[in-house]
Amino acid sequence: MNAAPRYMEAPRRSWLDRVSDPSEKVLAWMLLTPAIVFMTAIVAYPVATLIWNSFHDVRLLAGQSGRFVGLENFALLMQDAQFWRAVRNTMIIVLVTVPGSLIAGLALAMLANMPFKSRGPIRLALLLPWAMPLAFVGLIFAWFFHSEYGIVNDLLVRMGFEPRIWFNSPTLTMMAICIATIWKTSSFMALILLAGLQTIPASLYEAAEVDGASKWTQFTQITLPLLVPSMLVALIFRTLTAIQSFDIPYSMPGPGEETQTLAMYIHMNAVDYLDLGYSSALAVCMFILSIATTWIYLRYVRGDK
Repeated sequence: MNAAPRYMEAPRRSWLDRVSDPSEKVLAWMLLTPAIVFMTAIVAYPVATLIWNSFHDVRLLAGQSGRFVGLENFALLMQDAQFWRAVRNTMIIVLVTVPGSLIAGLALAMLANMPFKSRGPIRLALLLPWAMPLAFVGLIFAWFFHSEYGIVNDLLVRMGFEPRIWFNSPTLTMMAICIATIWKTSSFMALILLAGLQTIPASLYEAAEVDGASKWTQFTQITLPLLVPSMLVALIFRTLTAIQSFDIPYSMPGPGEETQTLAMYIHMNAVDYLDLGYSSALAVCMFILSIATTWIYLRYVRGDK
């Protein structure tokens, strides 16, 4: 077949023409470039700097400018008993507050989704704990559990029990921290679950009632299965914030460093000791833990075995 004549070839477009009248591919890159630059600036660069510091000895008090030490920070971390105690406390908060806030949030979402006229104030009330600053919630509950003039001890005395010195015991302190965290985060879970409840067709419940299904059967056979995607989304966010717990435990300190979380330990090394190398290694461990948790959830969402 003969080649097409030159006068039939499409003229080459200049870069100005391609920008003013872009193709779909060029337009896609033009629209994505600001987001890519933004994500690189606020995510990729800080994470890369964090990883770089974790392999270096960066101690501002000692005047260390960044001597490469390889895995020395991570080897020191593995032998640090305070690090493992902080990880244990963080895992206690995760294992207690995540299921607790899910159960409380589900109950609040079911209440806000009930068909009665005064649902507006109830849904508005769900926003109040979520909108309050974490440190403020910690200070409020620290006052609630105060040994001398706290509301909790006053209620215990009225019921005939002995008052407790809550912040003199690691166990009681962790209990108070978990209660405050569940109260704060259950509203966030409720808002996500409420959105999921409103996507369930009412016709399914009507058909179940016609078949004689009880309310409990409707809840277990209709509500919970259809609410699983919303639950997983809520659990992902709630677990990640539980791993990063700082404000409430910092505002409700126990004896010594017995109730210190991983985020608090990172803060202590970075701000108090100015050891940026070791605190970066600690932060890398928290980052890996968060990524692994998200991967497990997403793997379950996709149905992988």
